[in-house]
Amino acid sequence: MSDKKESAAQDDGAAPAAMTADDVAHALRQKIQKSELAPGEWLREVRLCSEFGVGRSTVRRALRELADDGLIELEENRGARVLATTAEEVFDLYETRAALYGLAARFACLRASDAAIRHMLVDIDRLLSDAASGAPAEQIIEVSEAIFSEMAESASRDAQRMIESVRRKTRFHFSYVALALTANGPGPYEHWRRVRAALIARDANEAAQAARDILYFMQGEVARIMLAHGRRAANNRG
Repeated sequence: MSDKKESAAQDDGAAPAAMTADDVAHALRQKIQKSELAPGEWLREVRLCSEFGVGRSTVRRALRELADDGLIELEENRGARVLATTAEEVFDLYETRAALYGLAARFACLRASDAAIRHMLVDIDRLLSDAASGAPAEQIIEVSEAIFSEMAESASRDAQRMIESVRRKTRFHFSYVALALTANGPGPYEHWRRVRAALIARDANEAAQAARDILYFMQGEVARIMLAHGRRAANNRG
């Protein structure tokens, strides 16, 4: 295509969509995790508005999201400051998440309809197929989160709220999870096969343990990667 035609095609296309608060939060989350934004660094609204081409209201929503994640601290009349998330903190969150996801798997065996179980099995098969074909880790994570959401639908509203709260607190380190899933090794997939078999048998105890083992695997891998990045003790907070 000539430069003139290429320019005309670009002119005919729709203007790029403006970044949302979620987009800005995701970008900042990645920068914090990659240590491009160091613990103790201040995130100034004016600079962020200029960097992302958005208004202050969008930046403020993004910063509130990061504060909910525990990545930054909002200080009245001072702004937002990056916090140091430690491997110990993530380890504890995964311990809680493993317990809650085990409960979700148990409740799915005990309460889910046959149709719901069949849908979970289809999604587990898709996850295993994606993993075998070398699909992007983000795609595998998305499917796994969808499966746990389906399991959690059989839990009480209180349990669902707790699961969502822990999920929100741990979403910031999904890029660490991606690294763990793309590393050489068996991954958590044998545990997923155990979950699948337990759902078919409606074996609540085995489903719960297999679901916990998925999270325990990721707990160890994420903690290992964080330690390699130097994120360790809580007393190292900036």
